[in-house]
Amino acid sequence: MYVDQPMRHFLDKLSSKSPEPGGGSAAALVGSEAAALVGMVCYLTLGKEKYAGVQDDIEGIKDESERLRAELMRLLQEDTEAFAAASAAYRMPKDTDEQKAARDEKIQEGLKAATEVPFAIGLRALEVARLTVPAGEKGNKGAVSDAGVAALFADAAVNAAAMNVRINLVSIKDAEYVKEKWDAMQAMVREAGELKEKVARITYEKIG
Repeated sequence: MYVDQPMRHFLDKLSSKSPEPGGGSAAALVGSEAAALVGMVCYLTLGKEKYAGVQDDIEGIKDESERLRAELMRLLQEDTEAFAAASAAYRMPKDTDEQKAARDEKIQEGLKAATEVPFAIGLRALEVARLTVPAGEKGNKGAVSDAGVAALFADAAVNAAAMNVRINLVSIKDAEYVKEKWDAMQAMVREAGELKEKVARITYEKIG
């Protein structure tokens, strides 16, 4: 698994001819970094007398950020596996009508599976983006820039996930599925962008 190997291994593979890992896995990595930064803000706030009134809130944010970081690391690996399954379908024989039909069915199944993973990455990254607001508002002022960077990264992860969803959707023939997924993905992108702008304002106001 990529998450159990040195970062250099992941980046070297990302920069190679290999079709995986790709943009979806990179989105998951950026999202997990955003979650880790939220966790950092929390750890730098917990136990501080100055922030005694928000300790319970910060503890909850920390726990949620750690859950999301683990989810995104898992999805990083799942994205590579989903792409591999979709690619295998394209290599199926297509000499007869029956083979063509079976191949097309498997391709469509593979494309949907490959769509679901970056869609899930977008959802988790959006959840991280939502955490950056209370982290920036209630967290240690000395770490507010980390909350700001977390918001930027979470927004980037959602947008990156959207691109990876879209590139699969354009080849999917199920119009209802395509509309449902893309409408939901666009809503995620809008919300993540709004949260990014909000946390950026909080960050610069606190920095002064």
